[in-house]
Amino acid sequence: MSKLHLTARFKIQSGKSDIFRSIASKCIAAVRENEINAGCSRYDWYYNDDYSICDVLETYSGNEAFFEHMNNVGAHLQELFAISEFSGNVYGSPSDALKKAMEGMDVTFLSFEAGA
Repeated sequence: MSKLHLTARFKIQSGKSDIFRSIASKCIAAVRENEINAGCSRYDWYYNDDYSICDVLETYSGNEAFFEHMNNVGAHLQELFAISEFSGNVYGSPSDALKKAMEGMDVTFLSFEAGA
């Protein structure tokens, strides 16, 4: 399985949801412009009712596409990390380089076992 699927969860600091959503819109615009159909096939943002939690569902063609994504939106992600608590899951076969790049982050790596 070469594709990587990710879920990212942001627990947004109280009173910061408007600025969070403003920064998120910059990430979405950058992905639309530079990544969709060029390595990223899914980049969907979901919020709970009071905008205190945001989940992002992402799919990349492989490790290199994910690194391209990080280069594309990394500065915006740093802004989001400053006003939220981040955790995530990576599904698939991440490279050692990707795992190393995510060291220190609250990320769980899950390998594919079986499916229908």
